[in-house]
Amino acid sequence: MNVEKRDDKEDSKNDEETNRLLSESHEYEEKILIAEAEESDGEDLTVPPFSWKKLWMFTGPGFLMSIAFLDPGNLEGDLQAGAIAGYSLLWLLLWATIMGLMIQLLSARVGVATGRHLAELCREEYPGWAGYVLWVMAELALIGADIQEVIGSAIAIQILSNGYFPIWAGVLITASDCFIFLFLENYGVRKLEALFAVLIATMGVSFAWMFGETKPSGKDLLMGILVPRLSSKTIRQAVGVVGCVIMPHNVFLHSALVQSRKIDPNKKGRVQEALNYYSIESSVALLISFMINLFVTTVFAKGFYGSKQANSIGLINAGQYLEAKYGGGVFPILYIWGIGLLAAGQSSTITGTYAGQFIMGGFLNLRLKKWLRAVITRSFAIVPTIAVALVFKTSEASLDILNEWLNVLQSIQIPFALIPLLTLVAKEQVMGVFKIGPVLERVAWSVAALVVMINGYLLIDFFVSEVTGLLFGLAVATGTVAYIAFIVYLILHSGTFPSDLITLISKRFTSTGN
Repeated sequence: MNVEKRDDKEDSKNDEETNRLLSESHEYEEKILIAEAEESDGEDLTVPPFSWKKLWMFTGPGFLMSIAFLDPGNLEGDLQAGAIAGYSLLWLLLWATIMGLMIQLLSARVGVATGRHLAELCREEYPGWAGYVLWVMAELALIGADIQEVIGSAIAIQILSNGYFPIWAGVLITASDCFIFLFLENYGVRKLEALFAVLIATMGVSFAWMFGETKPSGKDLLMGILVPRLSSKTIRQAVGVVGCVIMPHNVFLHSALVQSRKIDPNKKGRVQEALNYYSIESSVALLISFMINLFVTTVFAKGFYGSKQANSIGLINAGQYLEAKYGGGVFPILYIWGIGLLAAGQSSTITGTYAGQFIMGGFLNLRLKKWLRAVITRSFAIVPTIAVALVFKTSEASLDILNEWLNVLQSIQIPFALIPLLTLVAKEQVMGVFKIGPVLERVAWSVAALVVMINGYLLIDFFVSEVTGLLFGLAVATGTVAYIAFIVYLILHSGTFPSDLITLISKRFTSTGN
């Protein structure tokens, strides 16, 4: 009997240690307590009245999420859209942001209603082999995004140092943000959120300053937002505007960020309250991100639309073109651009580190110390980025080609974040009473299908122009078959994809084939 009791105690200690490690791996050690959250017992079906104080306490995760809409890859898409398409794609930028908001709110809904984030739920939802494939795809998407973000920061450091630091040195400097992240997280999530608020404000002030300096046409801006226009010459830019909105790692990230507030999933009124506040703060955050993207697009539309330089502007030379066009003033526009770009790059690389921890920990159920997990996830992106920086150096043409390949890499991964999200958010076994209704489900699948098809166009257009040689073509064809087969598997596994939408897409592809 004594031996059995001793064994039971040892098992209990082991269970406690396991739970402690799991908590440290996958959750926030100290969640923010929401005022009055502990007052009632039971299921608590009543939603408390609106409170500005509570809104402030819930504010934070949406702004961290919005960084993905402002990373250097998005800024490059903005400046190219403005230079090549002028003001004509502003309406698409608005609607793409709205579509992105809907997807991110669904991600937040999953996190709040279940108390777990998307990577953890995917591990439980899918067989082991499928979970590993989803993890690899999420890591590839994160690495692709991180390379763009780190190189964007490195370009900004090169601008602000007057060329003293080469790209590879800027990459090493940017890698240090991992330790900034770890340092601030030790002081609580609100300190980290405050850092991001400063970085977003820096971007807002920098790009608003540029907007004021260049004085874009108010009439053309308003027409661009209100009147949909699209020409054959701007299809590629339009695809880029929509494709940059859905970032696979950001879908996983937002479902984890919302758990920084202490919400009991069993108290339905509190869950609904949290969803209401998160909807408000995410909407405000993405409105601000839309305005910043708008500033960048219109600045380059005013300065370079219809010019000879329009087709040659990229992230690495944008500052020089701005300086040549608008040089002078109290503070040179080149440095204003560099400051905004640095804020965008630094903030997005830190959120990339954050997302990497949740993705790796959730899919693999790792039990690692926080600092070790951050170093591992940071290395996943920094090592290939340094290699890329050394190989490509400062060649504009080479970096443009690299950027196209990275956009393709991220576009390929989009279905592997959206389909699991829509599968889980519509499942009553997972979401309970907070599963989405049939109308919202239909709209969400339609948006997902639209985004996937738009990115599919980008992939086809890219591979048709870039794939040469029999062996390479055969490898791409084989990979494409496996890729489509896995997407079909995920759709069939969901069991919720509207049958009439499947029929519509099938007819569309059939008519295209004929």
